Amino acid sequence: MRVCFLEDTMLHGGTQIWVTEAALKFMEMGVDVTILSPESGFVAKTLAESGARIVTYGYDAVVDQSDAQKAIWRGAFEDSDVVVCTVHPPRGDGFHCSVFAGAVIKEAGLNTVLIPKTGTIVPDYLREYYCPVEGIRNRVIAITNFTLEYLVSDYQIPESVADLVYQGTEVARFTPDPARKADARERYPVPEGAGPILGNVGSFEERKGQGVLLDAVAACRDRLPGIHLILVGDGPDEAMLKERVESMGLQDCVTFFPFTREPVYVFEAIDILVLSSLYKEGLPNVLLEAMSMHLPVVSSRMAGVPEVVFDGETGYMVEPGDFQQLADGIVRCWTDQDQYARMAANARKLMEDKFDKKVQFGAFVEYFDRVLADYESA
Repeated sequence: MRVCFLEDTMLHGGTQIWVTEAALKFMEMGVDVTILSPESGFVAKTLAESGARIVTYGYDAVVDQSDAQKAIWRGAFEDSDVVVCTVHPPRGDGFHCSVFAGAVIKEAGLNTVLIPKTGTIVPDYLREYYCPVEGIRNRVIAITNFTLEYLVSDYQIPESVADLVYQGTEVARFTPDPARKADARERYPVPEGAGPILGNVGSFEERKGQGVLLDAVAACRDRLPGIHLILVGDGPDEAMLKERVESMGLQDCVTFFPFTREPVYVFEAIDILVLSSLYKEGLPNVLLEAMSMHLPVVSSRMAGVPEVVFDGETGYMVEPGDFQQLADGIVRCWTDQDQYARMAANARKLMEDKFDKKVQFGAFVEYFDRVLADYESA
């Protein structure tokens, strides 16, 4: 089998990390992997020495959709049975990767199957981002059941085209390790006696809701005087968030750390993962990784989160943007230590039972096999 991953972004978030891990695992399973990605993009750079075929293009140049750009993409698709395209937001100029990919496949008369993959539902996304053009082989992968139902009901994508495949997490890798925990405390130091230690890992941008999280931390301080938050990442709102910490007088209980490719050390250093996102989430990798590490989660209620965060069982959910609910969820999660321990154990068991990436990578390959067999037998 020949699989092409199309990742039209310069970001380096959880989705891009998943693509790099999937590519490596697929190659171990005997799959021929091609990466189609912008020059200097995270995925292309990370996999440069992996043995995957790397095809790159100019991130700005491709929006012209010129014959030269079509030739680059066609070259990647011609040697692939399946193209897995992450559905990203459209560019400001209206360019969208899956739409262009569909046009290239149709114009070249290829039998390659285009499979947009999505976990995020944004109401202003267009149906054509998922089913870009008639007359090509096309399926859609949703990585949460919420997303699948939305695609079918709101975008009118036929049930025969859309399928659910959970991405999962590396349970073996994300397992607590006492030796690693000591190293984690050095990498992510907090004041002596701090607790609970909250963690938030991701891009610093409006949709991630770190500003709401700062308000929640401030609201917790009377009830949890030892509370400390570590914010790990980077992004356009970093300077603004640091200024807010100063203006709110939270310097002694909030610490910033840079983006990391080793989030396992973050999880060793914290007590609770807090996902404060306001919109545009699917089923974040960081959520699954933290739960695999025996961490309860306090999260905004959105998209696929309710499929893994069960109130009082694996954590607590709150309404997006409500800092008081978020604060109350953090307090509830920490103050009853017996329940905290049960939620931590339940979170780990759920990941072992349903979201182990060792199983889920195989599920993707099996799915591609079925899709190809269906088209060949049609």
